[in-house]
Amino acid sequence: MKLLRIGSSGAERPAVLIGREVLDVSSSVQDYDASFWEQGGVDQLRDLPRASTTTIDLNQVDRIGPPVVRPQKIICIGLNYRDHIAEVGAETPAEPIVFMKAPNTLVGPNDDVILPPNALKVDYEVELGVVIGKRSQYLKDEEEALRAIGGWVLSNDISERGWQLDRGGQWVKGKSFETFNPLGPWLVTPDELNMETGLAMKLSVNGELRQNSTTREMLFSPSFLVWYLSQFLVLEPGDIVNTGTPAGVVLGSSRQYLRVGDVIEASIDQLGVQRLVCRGA
Repeated sequence: MKLLRIGSSGAERPAVLIGREVLDVSSSVQDYDASFWEQGGVDQLRDLPRASTTTIDLNQVDRIGPPVVRPQKIICIGLNYRDHIAEVGAETPAEPIVFMKAPNTLVGPNDDVILPPNALKVDYEVELGVVIGKRSQYLKDEEEALRAIGGWVLSNDISERGWQLDRGGQWVKGKSFETFNPLGPWLVTPDELNMETGLAMKLSVNGELRQNSTTREMLFSPSFLVWYLSQFLVLEPGDIVNTGTPAGVVLGSSRQYLRVGDVIEASIDQLGVQRLVCRGA
């Protein structure tokens, strides 16, 4: 099942995507928030009568918001793709590199990315996002971790490298500006996505392909990451884990950092496409 939220910012309504049809389910589900997952998640939607919902063609939807309501936490993993580790000349981590991102960075898949004042090093990072489906702590193993995953989503970990790397302290400073985590267009439930074969990931800027990889390049798998994080964090329903980015970012290359007017297009197989325009603050 594909879950998405439609409508203007702050007034999004929960919906389900079937083919190219968007079913507004706001009469049956309040929103895709923590209580949605706590009350059984997608099981609430499986037997929903089509006749009781409003149907819209996907092309006629004015705006798609992030597919989950603001989570308690956005947890990010650094240097988790072998090709990215190689391009920046870093050592392969023995354990996952973990940092946090402010939850209010979430925006929709086609919303503008706002470049902060005096920002000179704004970068992009196409990522596979994991949405936690149930409260999880001290999970026993990866199998139990898989059962804790509510869905998969396309994420973009926008980063200002100057604040992240040149200003001292923790990476969170370069990660938490407004609009710095476009999410969606939709969440795909685990029963619809086979992660074993790997998912193609791409990102272009102004039509130039910059990231072109696959989730098979991951160092630590999503199930391992969820298990690992649960050993020292309580993962709440609706929390997001950004699982890292593949090669092709600006950092460590001669490419141009993002500028006003740049158009970012990102995609992951089966998780949809983002189209983002950069504008000034």
